[in-house]
Amino acid sequence: MPDPEPTARPRYGRDEPYEVFEIDDLTLDCGRTLRPARIAYRTYGELNAAKDNAIVYPTWYSGRHWDNEWLIGEGMALDPDRWFVIVPNMLGNGLSTSPSNAPVPHDGPSFPPIRVRDNVEAQYRLVTEHFGIRTLPLVLGWSMGAGQTYQWAVSHPEMVQRILPFCGSPRTAPHNQVFLDSLRAALMAAVGFDGGRYTVPPAQGLRAFARIYAGWGFSQAFYLEEEWRRLGNTSLEDFVVDFWEGFFLDGRDPNNLLTMLDTWWHGDVGATPGAGSTEEALASIRATAIVMPAEKDLYFPPEDEAWAVSHMRDGTELRVIPGVWGHFAGGGKNPVDTAFIDAAVAELLARPSGI
Repeated sequence: MPDPEPTARPRYGRDEPYEVFEIDDLTLDCGRTLRPARIAYRTYGELNAAKDNAIVYPTWYSGRHWDNEWLIGEGMALDPDRWFVIVPNMLGNGLSTSPSNAPVPHDGPSFPPIRVRDNVEAQYRLVTEHFGIRTLPLVLGWSMGAGQTYQWAVSHPEMVQRILPFCGSPRTAPHNQVFLDSLRAALMAAVGFDGGRYTVPPAQGLRAFARIYAGWGFSQAFYLEEEWRRLGNTSLEDFVVDFWEGFFLDGRDPNNLLTMLDTWWHGDVGATPGAGSTEEALASIRATAIVMPAEKDLYFPPEDEAWAVSHMRDGTELRVIPGVWGHFAGGGKNPVDTAFIDAAVAELLARPSGI
């Protein structure tokens, strides 16, 4: 008879329990206050006695904590046997305080605007007030998680030793904003949206939203080479319906999507009080960094991140994820990309810290 599975081995997935940290009053950049703000999070591993083994790994646009688990595990760089990995859910994602779960009169389309800095401030309070952590060996994240990673390093340079933002940016580019505007228009024009006061989420609007996303999430070469077949799909239409429509029709709330979209649209570390500009904010980062854009990312192309790195401290590395998977090179779907990112995380954690 084989040995039973060790009880200490972490169990992953959406059905596993998570924790909620409640902040009585969180005043946002827009001037409104969440009373309270609830930050849903999951941890992997154990915080050591010195409280110096914690890593923050924020979620991304519409992602939940379990969607980050592909980069966490035994034998990987983010090994829970060594590190205490905290995955906080973004405000607006449906688990943390969001339009879909906020009390009246702050619910639905009346939910306040959220900025990247609001998310990082809430996470900072979770890390410091709840766990008593004062130093972070690493902050990392994909897509909007990368934006939060940059913001962590700008807002708390004395605390963040290393950063690894992948497939994301410190500032949302105009071309990216045009894409986001098209998503917003598709949802808001949908029959049944009713100004965000819908009783049933407008499925056709979500399908249109998904179809727009399908043209951006993966690269032109991904489609030309029919890489979607590696995900088990049998035709292009099968992929668009199964992967993309299925992704946004799995219970994601349109008002939540619009809140996070607005957060993404306004992303800019240069808006940090006292920063002066995006360039000055980037120059203030003290953390050792590997910045990892994907070769064919249509949202955050490598040249944008090369610009960001040019304004960061000497020794900051730009390491491009090769291949045709575009933005989803950072989504954990392609084992080759996963191995490439994991190797970079391991390498970065072995480097001396920037503080």
